[in-house]
Amino acid sequence: QQVEVKKGFVYQSTQMEEIVSLALRLASVDCSVLITGPSGVGKEIIADIIHSNSARKDGPFIKVNCGAIPENLMESELFGYKSGAFSGASREGKLGYFALAHKGTLLLDEIGELPLHMQVKLLRAVQDKSITPVGGTKPVKVDIRVLAATNRNLEAMMANNEFREDLYYRLNVAAISIPALNERRADILPLVEHFISRFNKKYGKNVQVTSDVLDYWCQYDWQGNVRQLENTVERVVVSSHDQVVTTHDLLGATKKSLVDRDQEVISLPEAVARTEKKLIKRVFQQYKTTREMAKKLNIHQSTLIRKAAKYGIIKAVSPL
Repeated sequence: QQVEVKKGFVYQSTQMEEIVSLALRLASVDCSVLITGPSGVGKEIIADIIHSNSARKDGPFIKVNCGAIPENLMESELFGYKSGAFSGASREGKLGYFALAHKGTLLLDEIGELPLHMQVKLLRAVQDKSITPVGGTKPVKVDIRVLAATNRNLEAMMANNEFREDLYYRLNVAAISIPALNERRADILPLVEHFISRFNKKYGKNVQVTSDVLDYWCQYDWQGNVRQLENTVERVVVSSHDQVVTTHDLLGATKKSLVDRDQEVISLPEAVARTEKKLIKRVFQQYKTTREMAKKLNIHQSTLIRKAAKYGIIKAVSPL
């Protein structure tokens, strides 16, 4: 059973089920949360789930990409500025992201990109819940909840003196770590179905893909995670000549990577695990009871259930 918590956020794996459950629990307590995981896994959507299920849901949800703001503008963007604070400044002054998030939630995305001198000022703002606009003299109180997200290893950055330890612990009151898509392959199929349906609707098409294409995509490593999968499905839908897309129609990048994958030399245990997972997934698609599945694979029913849970194919199945 696939689950949709927010529009466009679909999952089926036990890992994501636990993450969403944690996000919903954290929504009810007004603490800072650090969301980590590789680029494209859906950190922003998890932050959105926390905000929209919290007591602040009717307040603003302000997202700031710390990696996209030029260093010389960072302080004025975050904390705002007073009239005439610097040349080129607006006559009326300007509210910063902290003030805009008042009574709501502020997501500091790509927090690992924040320069050290700004980390000190951010720590003070998060700690005291007050900011001093550029050119201002009086601190202004802000009622906000701070969420932070990063794809970088902040512990390693702390060891290299690139990230402040005090800021890290202030942001990391609670933590959510989202695994890469290739570590929760049970989510690939429901995501593909969701994206195909969405892009067919968007572009007025009726494109379907063969089971071979689905197999390809389920085996692919998706280094760009959900974002790359979404982009690939959209590209297939908009560029397809026929209503049914086969592996021959797949565009260069995905297919080439899958061919490379066939040529790669991997450890024997990994090769066994991949094959095992594939076979177990197949019997779950073809047979109704775990007894029939176990018989087909010539293993004990309890072994089948344990392995299916290990590979994220099921959460739990009652023996029939």
